[in-house]
Amino acid sequence: MSVRRVMGTEVEYGISVQGQPTANPMVASSQVVNAYATATVRARRARWDFEEESPLRDARGFDMSRQIADPSQLTDEDLGLANVILTNGARLYVDHAHPEYSTPEVVTPLDIVRWDKAGEQVMLDAARRAQQLPGNPAIVLYKNNTDNKGASYGAHENYLMRRSTPFADIVRHLTPFFVSRQVFCGAGRVGKGQDGRDHGYQISQRADFFEVEVGLETTLKRPIINTRDEPHADPEKYRRLHVIIGDANLAEIATYLKVGTTSLVLAMIEDRFIGRDLAVDTPVAALRAVSHDPTLRQSVTMADGRKLTGIQLQLEYLDLAKKYVEDRYGADADAQTVDVLARWEDVLARLESDPMSLADQLDWVAKLKLIEQYRSRDGLAWDDAKLQLIDYQYSDIRPEKGLYHRLVGAGRIQRLLTDEEVDRAMTNPPEETRAYFRGRCLEKYAPDIAAASWDSVIFDLPGRESLQRVPTIDPLRGSRAHVGELIDRCGTAVELVRALSR
Repeated sequence: MSVRRVMGTEVEYGISVQGQPTANPMVASSQVVNAYATATVRARRARWDFEEESPLRDARGFDMSRQIADPSQLTDEDLGLANVILTNGARLYVDHAHPEYSTPEVVTPLDIVRWDKAGEQVMLDAARRAQQLPGNPAIVLYKNNTDNKGASYGAHENYLMRRSTPFADIVRHLTPFFVSRQVFCGAGRVGKGQDGRDHGYQISQRADFFEVEVGLETTLKRPIINTRDEPHADPEKYRRLHVIIGDANLAEIATYLKVGTTSLVLAMIEDRFIGRDLAVDTPVAALRAVSHDPTLRQSVTMADGRKLTGIQLQLEYLDLAKKYVEDRYGADADAQTVDVLARWEDVLARLESDPMSLADQLDWVAKLKLIEQYRSRDGLAWDDAKLQLIDYQYSDIRPEKGLYHRLVGAGRIQRLLTDEEVDRAMTNPPEETRAYFRGRCLEKYAPDIAAASWDSVIFDLPGRESLQRVPTIDPLRGSRAHVGELIDRCGTAVELVRALSR
């Protein structure tokens, strides 16, 4: 394997209703999703199919009882909240009190960036359309992870892995990586502690909300390694690693490195290439300690007694990854794998020598540079409430208001994609996975689709008494190469299902 694998992201957006601090966020989130659906879904609106979901199945070999599960874990229940499947293969829905966007399945880090950025534009369009409804106030969305009042919401990653890989190996080798990767993919936060009451700046928005090393929960007792075993694919061949520890990134290079480096580490774990023990003592405490020190000098104690900074620990993984790619691929390594390794090495070197030189690439550095400029100009102490407002404004997805977008407009943030590429991804699915089949079917046969999910599309065809389920259990089938010509040729859903049934 290389950086290429089936993967995706899910981002819950922070939400506020201007002038209404006590507004119900669930109602506001539903208004956002429904406004987008009403404007873009011009035919029958397919429902989300929950039948194959199993959120309480644990990778450690058991199922959690529904009686003891927190309600937030029961994601297989249709609560009647707004839920839309988009023609780009993504899912836009309300997850409790937040609008959430799940990218379609892709196979490269750059495509993660592409469809994750498309999600920002979908959310922006949705919020604007909701505001246009009679009587509606402005709804503002933030791509962040905390309200600094004790609540946190997720930016999850999903990676398909070989089922044969022992889960204990994943825990052992991935935990130290997650403790330390925040040095380049943290989103930055004003305030420390879950409610932000301790003054200062830290690297990660999510670090203070993790309490255990391993577990099934996602909204309480959050674990560094989540054990949900819900592959959305052939369970004999695959497991889906559900990563809940990342921050919501706006900077494209930060997202690219986050998923690219993680995919490489997973490849090394699958191939049992990591021979050295990189275990960290007290990982939860280490996670917070690294986040709380933007000087990057904080060291963590390794199980073998060494003391390493977050950067030094990342350099251990980088060294292994370079040897792994050279050993497995040599000069035949694909371009994105080579690029991820080069950027990873450059970023770590610059973090060691001059972190502020990365203000045009990494969110936490860009935000810190902005904040220090305000502090210097206005003489603001770290306990000044204006600094938290700057934090929020950085993540505001409105281009005319959000500080990240102003930096982009001023040429002070590097990009990997053009606006035109992102705009295309709002409506067009990726071509290398089953998301192509799902998205094209929603685009072409919407009146005849009753429901869909990651692993099936369900048709309600005229003249048929029962619904017709087309399984898509293999994430790499249903691509443009497999079905593109067939969909182009079939003018109706009846023709398509008939052809698939032969």
